[in-house]
Amino acid sequence: MAMTGVLRPGHAQLRVLNLEEGVRHYRDVLGMVETGRDAQGRVYLKCWDERDHNSLILRESDRAGIDFFAFKVLDEATLDKLERDLQEYGLTTERIPAGELMETGERVRFEIPSGHKIELYATKTQVGNGLQVTNPAPWTPAAEKGIAPVRLDHCLLYGPNIAEVKKLFCEVLGFYLVERVLGPDGEGEAAIWLSCSHKVHDIAFVEHPEPGKLHHLSFLLESWEEVLRAGDILAMNKVPIDIGPTRHGITRGCTIYAWDPSGNRFETFMGGYQPYPDYEPTTWTFDGLGEGGGLDYPQRKLHESFLTVVT
Repeated sequence: MAMTGVLRPGHAQLRVLNLEEGVRHYRDVLGMVETGRDAQGRVYLKCWDERDHNSLILRESDRAGIDFFAFKVLDEATLDKLERDLQEYGLTTERIPAGELMETGERVRFEIPSGHKIELYATKTQVGNGLQVTNPAPWTPAAEKGIAPVRLDHCLLYGPNIAEVKKLFCEVLGFYLVERVLGPDGEGEAAIWLSCSHKVHDIAFVEHPEPGKLHHLSFLLESWEEVLRAGDILAMNKVPIDIGPTRHGITRGCTIYAWDPSGNRFETFMGGYQPYPDYEPTTWTFDGLGEGGGLDYPQRKLHESFLTVVT
């Protein structure tokens, strides 16, 4: 598909209870590259194969969770158009000046009906992935540090009003519905998976009474063997694991979910299929989430912690 409009997930700002513990986890265990620290005390990181300066920002706080999740758009004209479209839709937008985040241009921030803050931006300094652009090698030494995911892939957010969230993302931002879980009564949608590309999802939402909650940030690996290796590394570093290694029925992704030192859940993920906007969305019944293997295909059961623990 033509890459226009909203391109991809760009960055997330995460709250951690102890900054240096968080940095050690994401830099040394997960294997991200630290790219800077700012006057506010925030720490910036990127996955080794990402070109842009940062995809994860850590901020110390007295409570864990997510401050905002951002998407990169094609160019400044696209950013201006989407800001107007959001305002015409009835949302209040805020322009964050260039440089408020290190090496990042102006951002348009808005709050969605689930209580989450979403950002759009068009420019961020490209620092590269450590490979030359002519006749490059396939990887760098950074690809061997820790789990070493290749990119920030997606997030799952919990909050209310996801029917309104879906309408906003699909009608204004150009996303499309890939998969969904129906509510227990067979009416309405309890969970939705949305894409702005031909990835199986770029963002997902679950209906939840508390607004603004984070279920997980997901980091992409390239093979099932790398997911299994991630499990070894997590175990060697005594990182508590929620689920996995396993495979979802939903999205067909292979995965491990675990918690960082602050209790924020993160995912090491690979697989999934490549949908297009003309595909009919896949529908799961609420029973299918458990007995049908939607959540955990091999065990075909629900995991209470996965459904209830959010930050």
